[in-house]
Amino acid sequence: MGEQQLQRGRDWLETLLQAAGFPAQVTTELKLASEQLQQPEGCWLTINPTDLSPKQIEILVGPSGVVIDSLQYLANAILNLGQHQDQQAAYTIELNGYRDRRYAELQAMAMDAAEQVRRTREEYEMPPLSSAERRWIHTIFQEFADLETFSRGQEPERRLVVRPGQAEDSSP
Repeated sequence: MGEQQLQRGRDWLETLLQAAGFPAQVTTELKLASEQLQQPEGCWLTINPTDLSPKQIEILVGPSGVVIDSLQYLANAILNLGQHQDQQAAYTIELNGYRDRRYAELQAMAMDAAEQVRRTREEYEMPPLSSAERRWIHTIFQEFADLETFSRGQEPERRLVVRPGQAEDSSP
């Protein structure tokens, strides 16, 4: 993952925004995995909010982030289509701090779920989340050896379930 993927992402998103009537500059940043998992790693494409009106920002984020999530899904699907595996990248689209706020919310939700499962020793089903958000929470839980996650149900009601790890339940 590198400068080429960042440039492709910036060019694609700026072209899409221009065509949709939201002319805005896009900045890029390559984020690497961190121990705290504050944010997902990959190519971050940040739309400059100063180029947009408050109404345009509201439209691009959409209710509960549905529009920005859709843009991010399209970016990942289109920009990785036909690319060799070593040239594929994970793209995150940010606008007006939405992703940072949302990932902080998701991190808090994950920690609350972990605490509840550890306390009750029972499954905990999280509210419906986008596939990208579920993937990110699965990543958070990889750090916890005593807990495991899986997804249950069908979209749009697919939910992430946290439960005690199977290794703990087996007797030697």
